[in-house]
Amino acid sequence: MLKKNHKNSSFLKNLQAPAFLAKSLSDENRLRILLCISDGKKSVSAIVEELQLSQPLVSHHLKELKRSLLVEVERDGPFVYYEIVDKRIIDILLKLNVLATDLLAQRKTF
Repeated sequence: MLKKNHKNSSFLKNLQAPAFLAKSLSDENRLRILLCISDGKKSVSAIVEELQLSQPLVSHHLKELKRSLLVEVERDGPFVYYEIVDKRIIDILLKLNVLATDLLAQRKTF
C-alpha cells in the first residue's frame, strides 16, 4: 500500500497520466511493436515482416503509440521509421511481465 507522504500525495492527485499510458499499453500488438523497435528504429514494412501482422494493423498501432508519445517518427524520403522515445518503457514492460506472471501463477479461478 502507498504510504501517505509528499511524493505519493502528488502521484495520487494526478493518476490521469499513468492511466493514459497504461491504456496505450493495453494491447498485445502494441507491446510486440515496442519490443520489436526496442533495439533501434525500423520501418513499418520491417515491423510488418518481423511480427507477421498486416500493414494497416501495424500502422494503426504505431499511430496510437505516437499519440501516446511512446514512439517518434523519422522520415527519410519515401520511408518512415519508428523508434522508442524512452528506453525506460522496456524496463517497465519487463517488470510488468514478471508481475503478471507471478499474479497469474497464484490465480486459482477467474
